Amino acid sequence: MTRAKKLVIGASGFLGSHVTRRLVTDGEDVRVLLRTTSSTRGIDDLDVERHYGEIFDDTALRSAMAGCDVIYYCVVDARMWLRDPEPLYRTNVDGLRHVLDAALGAEPDKFVFTSTTGTMAVDTQRPVTENDPHNWDGGGPYIAARVAAENLVLRYAREHDLQAVAMCISTTYGPGDWAPTPHGSLIARVAAGRFPFYFDFSAEAVGIEDAARAMTRAARYGRAGQRYIISDRYLSTREVHEIAADAAGVRPPRRRLPMPLLYLAAHGNDLAARLLRRDLRFAAVGLRMAELMSPLDHSKAEYELGWIPEPVENSIRRAAHFFTQHQIHR
Repeated sequence: MTRAKKLVIGASGFLGSHVTRRLVTDGEDVRVLLRTTSSTRGIDDLDVERHYGEIFDDTALRSAMAGCDVIYYCVVDARMWLRDPEPLYRTNVDGLRHVLDAALGAEPDKFVFTSTTGTMAVDTQRPVTENDPHNWDGGGPYIAARVAAENLVLRYAREHDLQAVAMCISTTYGPGDWAPTPHGSLIARVAAGRFPFYFDFSAEAVGIEDAARAMTRAARYGRAGQRYIISDRYLSTREVHEIAADAAGVRPPRRRLPMPLLYLAAHGNDLAARLLRRDLRFAAVGLRMAELMSPLDHSKAEYELGWIPEPVENSIRRAAHFFTQHQIHR
């Protein structure tokens, strides 16, 4: 009897490549859906079946989903700095809708959706749980699109009986960050001794391998229509940078960049972006998101999924070693 395949959509990304690797390690039969232009460095050493197509290509989606009992959706456009928000909604919401409609026809046992802790609430009194509704503004079109995407997935679970779960994953650290991600880029520069600063804010963090493991456990144990916080702990950027510097054997950053100074620089960046008609990464909206992040309670993932993360400090060290080994300094 032929085993059902596991489909990973977005397998070329940081999380998607680790989900693919986790599945292969577990002995699963894995299929990936990729764009022809995607860099596949993170999965080139893995024995997986490759399909090619866009998330707007309904024929490609149906072909990729055929014979798959679990669909892992790891496609995210996280370019919060874009001056034109249309691509954020097009990929994160409109493209997702195409995938969900195709999944209804495929009837998988589980649809595991990559969401973000940016859809969580803000609370200064206690750690936030999945039961707390999103209650803050200021994240710009990116967060608005991600909230809309998560709500769309949960609506398909509620109204169309799609066996979908939403994984609210925090800032991920670890090896295999080839692009790298914006936060990974900072670790790379710290590990190379090229960034003597730390920022004056904190955020939830989790190891990338633990996040991937949570995704595969959600396929087995997650309850349809539920969301799960996937994070280890709340860390200051100073702690993150000190861990990375120590792992790389370089001097840790000692110069604090206070939030008022960062906002001044970010607003200058936004003005330059408008004048130059170019997208520049250091946008004020990103700082606003970072400033509003609250400590989170991931106990639901522990008792429902059986997911217990290792200390994220270990993943930050592995990230620093990865960037040093491969001489990634940006």
